[in-house]
Amino acid sequence: MAKDYLKMVRDGEKLSGREQFSMIFRLSLPTMLAQISSVIMQYIDASMVGRLGPNDSASIGLVSSSTWLIWGVSAAICTGFTVMIAKKIGARDEKTARDIAKTGIFFSLLLGIIVAVLSAAVSGILPALLAGNEDIRKNASVYFLVFSISLPIFQLNTFSIGMIQCSGNMKMSGIAETIICVLDVIYNMLLIFPVREYIIAGHTIKVYGADLGVLGAALGSSLAELTVVIFLLYYLIRKSPVFRIRRDEKPKLSLSYLRAAIKIALPIAAEQLVTCSAYIAITRIVSPLGTIALAANSFSITAESLCYMPGFGISSASSTIIGQSIGARRSDLTGKLGRNAVISGVGVMAICAVLMYISAPTMLSLLSPDPEIQQLGVKVLRIEAFAEPLYAAAIVSTGVFRGAGDTIVPTSVNLICMWMIRIPFAAFLSVRLGLEGVWIAMCTELCIRGLLFIILLSTRFKRKVENNAYIVEV
Repeated sequence: MAKDYLKMVRDGEKLSGREQFSMIFRLSLPTMLAQISSVIMQYIDASMVGRLGPNDSASIGLVSSSTWLIWGVSAAICTGFTVMIAKKIGARDEKTARDIAKTGIFFSLLLGIIVAVLSAAVSGILPALLAGNEDIRKNASVYFLVFSISLPIFQLNTFSIGMIQCSGNMKMSGIAETIICVLDVIYNMLLIFPVREYIIAGHTIKVYGADLGVLGAALGSSLAELTVVIFLLYYLIRKSPVFRIRRDEKPKLSLSYLRAAIKIALPIAAEQLVTCSAYIAITRIVSPLGTIALAANSFSITAESLCYMPGFGISSASSTIIGQSIGARRSDLTGKLGRNAVISGVGVMAICAVLMYISAPTMLSLLSPDPEIQQLGVKVLRIEAFAEPLYAAAIVSTGVFRGAGDTIVPTSVNLICMWMIRIPFAAFLSVRLGLEGVWIAMCTELCIRGLLFIILLSTRFKRKVENNAYIVEV
């Protein structure tokens, strides 16, 4: 029978170095596989749109950084609540964890609705503000509008998956994320393309298609999220050992929980604002380079995500592990777990970087049939491969600091690195080296960011853990 390592943490038992690494990988593996599945489905998704032509690909690429910004800022409140929940579960106070969850669902959904209205209001003018060409603005606006309207669904889905993860059930959250990706592909196949016929083994098979193009891609993602969120809510309400409804417990919404969550979430929202607004600035820098460069940039980001998604899987597991360890007052263990999580992430992403460098031509050929896009995409992917190990240190360290509720560090580091290094350097190199210059700037900045996180993890994080400074009563 497999050991329940999180229970061992909560019970105050000792864990050897091997057991610590085993816990990190066991909790990370379902999320890593889900993230990889997500990227594979994104490949298929991007490939579908890529078959429509460079303009359709560029229209989605134009607003993608804006969708990251809106979603990232909206999701910050979810993280604020889930950090608190993880600590309460670690302290074996599941009743309070449920009360925090109920408060979180209500206010997260309310925020999602407010942000959706504001985002939809600017969807018509956003492509022009991003300097998109006239021939891609309409589709870009439509894509962003559908995304905006769907924000409450995305918000509820993000919070539901976060609740499941912070309870230690990474398997269920991984299954949910994988199902989203599979459904996204299925819905896209039905919505993006027109009715078509295939001949298989001498038989003609007619496949339905709504022929909605870029609009179909946006609707497919929204419908996939909606389908899965219904399943997740059912699981949380009826099946979850921690969160299922108890008849003897009345719903309790507390402003004190909201205030505590906002205290954690504000720096995360600021971090997302800093990071994603920088991505928008990068899009603004890339747009004048032409449709081919914009499409190559978008496809290369999709291709690169296959390399760094395992790092995000370890980061998610780290937040749960660190949160429960601090809640259990395991100062003897927390620092070691944070360090070992970062070591794990760097090792995994170093291997992925080598594979990405070698297979870059194949990755781009799967995403776009255009030889110019493929050639440019391969060049920038191979530049980025050199940054992946230190990028892993930044990704996983962010999860460690968030699990501790110390969200100031990621915000500060990202602000300095994105706006004082990446953006000026990218603007300078783009006029001299084109898209390759932009990615050289990105590679340089990620290496510096990773080194800064390593220093902060071995100083600030270690010191605060030893002083029990992260243990805060809610």
